[in-house]
Amino acid sequence: MYYFIFSLQYAPSLLRTIAGMVNMFHLAWFQKAVLCFFILFTVVGSTALKAQSLPVYVSPASTAWADSMLNTLTYKQKIGQLFMVDAFSNKDIVHVQQITQLIDSFYIGGLIFFQGGPVRQALLTNYYQHISKVPLMIGIDGEWGLSMRIDSTMRFPRQMTLGAGADSAGVYAMGVEIARQCKRMGIQINFAPDIDINNNPANPIINSRSFGENKASVTLMGKMYMQGMQRNNVLACGKHFPGHGNTDSDSHLSLPVIHADAVALDSMELTPFKELINDSLASVMVAHLYVPSIDSTLNRASTLSEKMIKGLLQQKLGFSGLIFTDALNMKGVASFYAPGELEWNALLAGNDVLLYSEDVPKAIERIHFGIQNCEIEQSDIDAHVRKILMAKYWSGAYNAPAIDTTNIIKDLVSGPATWLNYQLYNESVTLLKNQDKFIPFSPYYRDCMASVVLNDTANNPFQLMLNRYGKVDCFNVPKDAPVKLMDSIAQVLKEYDRVIVSVHNTSINAAKNFNITEGMTYLADKLSENKNTVFCVFGNAYVLGKFTKATNHHAVVIAYEDTYLPQFLTAQKIFGASSFTGKIPVTATIDFLMGQGLTSSTKEVIRYSLPEDLHIASSRLAAIDTVINKAIVDSVFPGCQILVAQKGTVIYNKSFGYFTYDKSRAVKNTDVYDLASVTKVAATSLAAMLLYDKHKLDPDAKISKYLPDFKSTNKKDLTLRQIMAHEAGLQAWIPFYKNTIDSTGLNSELYRKTSEKNFSVQVADSLFILDDYKDSIWNIILKSEVNPPGKYVYSDLGLLIMQRIIEKITGKSLDDYVTDNFYKPLGLWETGFLPKQRLDSSTIVPTELDTVFRYQLVKGYVHDPAAAMLGGVAGNAGVFSNAQSLAVVMQMLLNHGEYGGRRFIHKETIDLFTAQAYPGTENRRGLIFDRQDNDPSKSGPTAKSASSSSFGHSGFTGTYVWADPKNGLVYVFLSNRVYPSAANNKLSKQNIRTDVMQIVYDAAGSYAE
Repeated sequence: MYYFIFSLQYAPSLLRTIAGMVNMFHLAWFQKAVLCFFILFTVVGSTALKAQSLPVYVSPASTAWADSMLNTLTYKQKIGQLFMVDAFSNKDIVHVQQITQLIDSFYIGGLIFFQGGPVRQALLTNYYQHISKVPLMIGIDGEWGLSMRIDSTMRFPRQMTLGAGADSAGVYAMGVEIARQCKRMGIQINFAPDIDINNNPANPIINSRSFGENKASVTLMGKMYMQGMQRNNVLACGKHFPGHGNTDSDSHLSLPVIHADAVALDSMELTPFKELINDSLASVMVAHLYVPSIDSTLNRASTLSEKMIKGLLQQKLGFSGLIFTDALNMKGVASFYAPGELEWNALLAGNDVLLYSEDVPKAIERIHFGIQNCEIEQSDIDAHVRKILMAKYWSGAYNAPAIDTTNIIKDLVSGPATWLNYQLYNESVTLLKNQDKFIPFSPYYRDCMASVVLNDTANNPFQLMLNRYGKVDCFNVPKDAPVKLMDSIAQVLKEYDRVIVSVHNTSINAAKNFNITEGMTYLADKLSENKNTVFCVFGNAYVLGKFTKATNHHAVVIAYEDTYLPQFLTAQKIFGASSFTGKIPVTATIDFLMGQGLTSSTKEVIRYSLPEDLHIASSRLAAIDTVINKAIVDSVFPGCQILVAQKGTVIYNKSFGYFTYDKSRAVKNTDVYDLASVTKVAATSLAAMLLYDKHKLDPDAKISKYLPDFKSTNKKDLTLRQIMAHEAGLQAWIPFYKNTIDSTGLNSELYRKTSEKNFSVQVADSLFILDDYKDSIWNIILKSEVNPPGKYVYSDLGLLIMQRIIEKITGKSLDDYVTDNFYKPLGLWETGFLPKQRLDSSTIVPTELDTVFRYQLVKGYVHDPAAAMLGGVAGNAGVFSNAQSLAVVMQMLLNHGEYGGRRFIHKETIDLFTAQAYPGTENRRGLIFDRQDNDPSKSGPTAKSASSSSFGHSGFTGTYVWADPKNGLVYVFLSNRVYPSAANNKLSKQNIRTDVMQIVYDAAGSYAE
């Protein structure tokens, strides 16, 4: 409605004109009145209809304010409003003084910020706005968000990436979020979207900045981006008019030529501009292009062409919004005109705002001269300034409050924004070829796998995530590696069954071959001959054209960008955690055409995402950080890992602190901890359940059935159920090591410092025990006292007995049995016994500084003395793992025994072992598994909100794992609270593990029945 009112404000002068026209007709007065009204209605009505395409900032309020402000401006201030200059928040005081002078002395109208940081830019914006007599319009060139120019902010996908996702609603949401971030930073205009149609693969400057080569898609995506910002009062800017996509040179360096004729231009390049203009686009940026079909004046850039701006943009397309030049320091225009003359010609051509002038004083002097010599009317200057002021009013610049820098970075990188960004990237990753359904890989794939990164360091985010799903050997090859080295690597890789080749650190510049070397193409082509490769490009789609044998690979993936999220997500898709959905938005080669993109199947494996994926605010889990950071300060433990998964999706996975209190080594998610008694559920219970499945183990049978040694002991009638549920009456613990210590220390008859005959069982560094001492430990167990069964007394002895039973039935060590049947098939190469034999010792977190038995820092050897004396493999302790791998075990149990498309254990078996072993009694335990306390008033092993169906276990070293079938939760907590001494019991006293668990339940909104 206000568009119609805006039109009526011109009615008085319009009426006089119409009346004069009507008087030319010889009609009666009433006929003249009717005719006058009809013409007025028709003209105003048509004006109102046309006003539908008026720029978004036009309103009676903005017009009134602009006119009022215009009347207060001096002649010099009006000219100054035409300039928007470049500003930086990472430069020195000299730069600040220069900007200050331009504001104080030349009254410039705006600033476009480039490099810097959020806090620095906010403070400078406050200062510059404070000293400016007229509110400044603050702009940013943030096509993929503030991070394009400001550090410590969120990087949204480039437009080619968004085009691959083809999610217009997501692009709209991105526009809304970028607008929010702009408002938080005091920014009124974002020079986006780029609505160039990139239909020239050789384009060196637009390229991945375009949504693609399909004009309908570019138009839709551009419109959504624009609407998202403008509906939140941030000015959008369509660029680069009349279309920079079909060029093969960079206007920063030269003047590109558009060879299309006017008809072709109108049907292709101009389409997005026409559509956005008709949808109230606020502003347009004119490119530095030579377009002979519009203006054939030699070397006249479109920025300086009256035919282009006034003729095509304003008159033919009906655009009445703000018109910005592209940066006037670019060689496409700066090479042909001196400072001052350049700006003057740009103004004459019809531009409203002169962007990035190299010499504002000279330019103002030239404009002043032009006005004085009647080369331009003052009314024309006023018209330009009025539009600028109207835009300032609408965008809030006229009364913008000072920017509050409190929590500004946290506000900019919010949970919802991070989740939106995750989704946009996730939808874009494109599968172009998948011969014989080569991917997704299975996590239990037993063949050898390798990852080769071309032009990047080893163990980049892509390789690290691949290794979350299985053992993938990592290689990296420099882009300029000699052929001899590449041949050698290719030879080594022939031994692998599956090879993932990824290309990194490319550029968007076709003229520089996208930073692809002959060596890179040579190795990629050579590896494709093995017919077992996945080829991944972390760069723009046109990079594919440099690999002429890309189609020889079994699978081809394009992820468009070489940042964390594309790598993180692509690795998950290769293993089936999520499917591929992207469609390539441009034609990359004759084999990979615009619109191609395959979907893929998924597997029931853990997926890594964000809390918002499950409608949980990230901020609600932030309380975990507070609790843990305080615990570290209070020396509860030096460091820890925490993982939370719900419904098979990891939504929290963090490491805190250090290996030790000297802070020499920070904990990483890939580091492994001694699980202590969590071994009982991470190893022994798995083996027992599998044997039950195979009808080889009966929980209600007597242990003497499996171990005849017990037939003549006081334990002959004990059942497996009793010992697994800890009510067999066994002693809680036997300090076996004390029998090997005499007055001088460790008994020299039983220990050696080096491995030698009969002394091969390693207890710790430079400490080996007599091989036969295992039999002595077993004899002690056989002869140990037994209390009457039926009362719950936690005992490690029962699990040592269970180990013996499992090994007797299987004929294998517990280590080999669970590794072969669970860890390897689940892809858990970091999980298992004897970590020093399998892993880099630098990834193993130390436990206690043992001063009573081994007299050394225990690192890489099981902390539990009994398990150590048994060689590091025991039913009660000995497994080392990280939280990520342990979560897979628990998720398999929550999946009723299935994972990655494979069944490991039957659901009924899991239900049996995790249910209360003796219902109706005070004993809460399952078969090996711990459970929630039967009495909710007691401080049990879980958070209050854990359901009665939940199960898990805790460990002496400060570990804890729990799964809740009712709520679909997996919670893992790993620490080395025993460092440097097991006497530190703050973890248990302060209930840290269960308090964090309750935070998880509170955040997820899930509670016990």
